[in-house]
Amino acid sequence: MNTKSYARVLALLAPAFLLTGALAGSQAQLEEAMSADGLQKINVKGIDLAYKLPEASLAVYDKVMIDPIKVEFHKDWDPTKTGSRFKLSQDEREKIRTGVAQIVYEEFVKELQDKSTYQVVKEVGPDVLRMTAIIANLYVNAPDTMTAGRSRTYTVSAGEMTLIAELRDSETSQVLARVIDRREARDTGFMSYSNSVVNASEARSIASAWARILRNGLDKAHGIGKK
Repeated sequence: MNTKSYARVLALLAPAFLLTGALAGSQAQLEEAMSADGLQKINVKGIDLAYKLPEASLAVYDKVMIDPIKVEFHKDWDPTKTGSRFKLSQDEREKIRTGVAQIVYEEFVKELQDKSTYQVVKEVGPDVLRMTAIIANLYVNAPDTMTAGRSRTYTVSAGEMTLIAELRDSETSQVLARVIDRREARDTGFMSYSNSVVNASEARSIASAWARILRNGLDKAHGIGKK
């Protein structure tokens, strides 16, 4: 996905970055952005906000092209290294950013290609659905830098992140659907030890849930299974 295309999505859905505990900011602005290109609001189980082009169908798509996942941290996220008062370095922040992007990408590939019959491809085509996804408001409660002698940190939840995504026809770039969904890592109800393994596991769980929703949508359009 090129920078220009990402900039378009970010500009269009700028109000979504006001998401904190729930949809916030100007609801009218958000709805205007989501409904651009003639999209209309629909209900999708498991998704906070979804809009779809009325006449659009996913039945013609057997392949999915997934653009590189872009990740933006929550504006208030400015953590210190576990067990210290030192802020994370730019390199450490970037490692978390690229790690989450890779996890989300891998989970979509796994759900669509490894667990189903859809192909994940790199080139456009008449039967290729293109997905552009941005992870916004990423907030990691206990970032683990894997340094020697690090202190243990206990949290109730690993953090949160919000998916902003567009589905488009890969050849015409016609926007078919647009979604926003905020997810928190599982709330254990008690303090538990957090580290990079736990954080990655929680991120995979969230990304896997999003990927299943897309796969279910494709299955339903193709008349596969009972949804």
